[in-house]
Amino acid sequence: MRRTTAVVLLFLAPGCSGENPVGPMDPLDDPSPPTTTGNVVTITTTGVHPRSIQIQLGERVLFVNNDTVAHEMSSDSHPSHLACPQINQVGHLEPGQQRETGNFVVVEICTFHDHLDDLNPMLLGSIVVVE
Repeated sequence: MRRTTAVVLLFLAPGCSGENPVGPMDPLDDPSPPTTTGNVVTITTTGVHPRSIQIQLGERVLFVNNDTVAHEMSSDSHPSHLACPQINQVGHLEPGQQRETGNFVVVEICTFHDHLDDLNPMLLGSIVVVE
């Protein structure tokens, strides 16, 4: 009986180490990889890269803020942001944060800008949605 108990405890011990917390997580802190398939726009001190990205219908785009300042990525036209509202889901990004757009469900060209610096040409870009 003691051997059985020792064996059971041995198998249970790694799960009780506290290294993998169990419980609800804030979705913005989710360490899981994004659902996009390489559709990434990176924001740096030199602007957005790539300036234009082509994606398939139904996909999303991940915006990653690798700059030292906050950005607020929004759909054109400024200030209404109504052209492609799925871009507005990105919203405010502090340095180091990343967030995805909604799914693009129409074949179109969606343009975007940084609402906090809307006249900066280095922070303007487009998402080309194809079938």
